[in-house]
Amino acid sequence: MFKNLITKITVSLVVISIMTLSVFSTASAGGVTVFKEGDKYVKMGGRIQMQYHQKDPDGGDATDSVFFRRFRPYVEGSIHKDWKGKFQWDMGKADGSNELAVKDAYMQYKGFNNLKVTLGNTKTPFSREFLTSSKKQQLVERTFVGDHNFGSPDRMLGLKLEGHNEDKMIEYGVAFGSESIDPDNNKLDFDSPVNQNSDFNEGWVAAARVDFHPLGHLEKSQGDFKGKTKATIGVGVFTWSNDNDVQNTSSSTTTTVDTTNAACPTACPVSSSTSKSASTKDVDEATGFEVSAALRMMGLSVDVQYNSIDADTVVPGITSGIYKNGSTTLKSFAVEAGFMVVPSTLEVAAGYQSQDADGYAEEWTRTSVGLNWFIKKHDIKVQASYRMGESLKGKANKDEDEIFIQTQYVF
Repeated sequence: MFKNLITKITVSLVVISIMTLSVFSTASAGGVTVFKEGDKYVKMGGRIQMQYHQKDPDGGDATDSVFFRRFRPYVEGSIHKDWKGKFQWDMGKADGSNELAVKDAYMQYKGFNNLKVTLGNTKTPFSREFLTSSKKQQLVERTFVGDHNFGSPDRMLGLKLEGHNEDKMIEYGVAFGSESIDPDNNKLDFDSPVNQNSDFNEGWVAAARVDFHPLGHLEKSQGDFKGKTKATIGVGVFTWSNDNDVQNTSSSTTTTVDTTNAACPTACPVSSSTSKSASTKDVDEATGFEVSAALRMMGLSVDVQYNSIDADTVVPGITSGIYKNGSTTLKSFAVEAGFMVVPSTLEVAAGYQSQDADGYAEEWTRTSVGLNWFIKKHDIKVQASYRMGESLKGKANKDEDEIFIQTQYVF
């Protein structure tokens, strides 16, 4: 056991060294290209996140891999005053024949006072942690409350309004559009209809949120670089409903036999019929509630969030995965904290998250510790997180430890 631990530490240090050198070599070549002439402009940028991930389940063999967690270029521009367009894609999330995943892809009007209108593929206004960009997180991976795999809506294709009062003490957002769910009883996985697979349940989502900043506007970014005391509290809600356009089915065959025919040793088949029924994995509807809060002061950064999400399957009475008797209430909680031991440069971080569902035998928990080295704040950084998971997917005595090491370059 001690030998295995030494091996893990040695491998981790080697990976950190290689990835850190990678960051420095990339940083010197990075940049931003901007064209501007009056109201016309073109801006190009992106993020590169290379990650080392190791899984070590109890009672199983450890596995590891190095990959691009996110590789997202984007182009943004305008040719008319108060209008802009943006499209962003991810080449680090290639899946099968899909060589890229569409992320942001929208047009936006900003001519109203303190209000912008967005039409296209954009983030659903629910979950402060989800709305906090992946490039501005303290832990390498988001917790349950911001994970689209566990009930937090992802990007939707539709209309969104976002605004604030004059001093930005109050922010709000409302949205309506199309969003899909990957039918899987072990999770509640939202995704944009732009990237959906053929078996995804299509549906309509409506969402709204309000954020209150009593000590001045606090951006959705983790880590305290300024040292000023800021706080926020937010509330969000959403509802999703299956539009019945995609209904998966399961087949069963029934054979009728003749038990009175003496010529057959047992029974003679007379006829057979195949019937189709709705898939036991299809989701009928889901509704969610979120309350979140954040604090920044003297190098300390704390984020807390609680989600409660109800979901029902199309087929009633299903007991599988997160569901019990065709329904579930998915309750998630997370607290994340970090402190700058070297201002704006080195941060120690820790987090605790839990998730419970009607179909779980035990509450699923994760405890994390981490270290963040900010070379150029969030633009260039190296992160390491060690996550200890217990009762994975609600199953008793199923534990797993994970190591995440990630380099990031943003331009």
